Amino acid sequence: MVTLADVARHAGVSASTVSYVLSGKRSISAPTRERIQHSIDTLGYRPHAGARALASSRTGILALMMPLRTGLYVPVMMEIAMAVTTTARSYGYDVLLLTGEEGPEAVRRVEGSAIADAMIVMDVGLDDPRLPCLQEAERPAVLIGLPTESAEAADTAGLDCVDLDFEAAGARCVEHLAALGHTGVAVLGEPPAVYERGTGFAARTLTGLRAAAVTHGVGLLHRPVDGTYAAVAAAVTRVFEERPGTTALVVQNEAAVEPLLALLRHQGRAVPEDVSVVAICPDQIAVHASVPLTAVSVPAQEMGRLAVERLVGRLAGEAPRGTELIPPLLTARASTGPAPSGPAPTAGPALPGPRVSGSAPTEDRRGRGGH
Repeated sequence: MVTLADVARHAGVSASTVSYVLSGKRSISAPTRERIQHSIDTLGYRPHAGARALASSRTGILALMMPLRTGLYVPVMMEIAMAVTTTARSYGYDVLLLTGEEGPEAVRRVEGSAIADAMIVMDVGLDDPRLPCLQEAERPAVLIGLPTESAEAADTAGLDCVDLDFEAAGARCVEHLAALGHTGVAVLGEPPAVYERGTGFAARTLTGLRAAAVTHGVGLLHRPVDGTYAAVAAAVTRVFEERPGTTALVVQNEAAVEPLLALLRHQGRAVPEDVSVVAICPDQIAVHASVPLTAVSVPAQEMGRLAVERLVGRLAGEAPRGTELIPPLLTARASTGPAPSGPAPTAGPALPGPRVSGSAPTEDRRGRGGH
């Protein structure tokens, strides 16, 4: 194995000079630095990770806090994690994945043990309990998510955040359906646990949906729902029983997409002739659904990449950049069409299934009830 002493001999300098070049602790002339770098490349020298960390007080590791909580759609979380990992490697960093539900304790552990140079935080809630620890920590952090009702509030708190503009995404779904003549829209949202935790992206989407519904004169019904066939069947059956004029559905729950489409087929409701469906989900889910879905894309890879790029900048001495919300992109596909002019079709046989917890109807004109 090539050692630091081997590099020093090859370059004709002392071992301490090589060490200074590697650590950056002293200014070394450009010709000498170039000669040492040439020797490193020629010999294939790789500094020992532990020695490099001691020399620079850096570990070359980024901590990714991705608590796997109830109700989250793991494939999307993992897509973000993969984007974080591949982008980090392109900058020479490895990623430590923390999946436990430790809350502030996880932040304190990373900060106190110096196991990572910086932190990326996912599954961010409104008034997230990790925020005070992150703001006090010496190590920089970037949030994938928004822990406040607005980007302005996050900027005021000195936070560095990247996320999809979920409020605008919710509004875009309603705008698309209203333009097609739909006036009765039901939303199949995330599982109840996601709203109960105050998860930021879900709350912000609902805010956008409700505001756009008021603006466009659309009646809106919101139901949290688990992603199982039985739960979706119970929720949708109740929607059409209570609101027979419903002609469109918005789905913000990736696990519920295929159960919903299967249920509508079973009930004899054609998509989009009888019922239009819009989703907020990654493109691969929308494109490969049994009916290609009109959808606002969740840009998981872009969010992961932006978070790492910001964090690398922070480690290089940049100040926090504030909040960056990615504008929503809605792609129209086969699942949406003009609102039907005749009466809604009668559903097929009612399907058995437990009543979904937390599924009491909520309407824009009646406040935030059900959230």
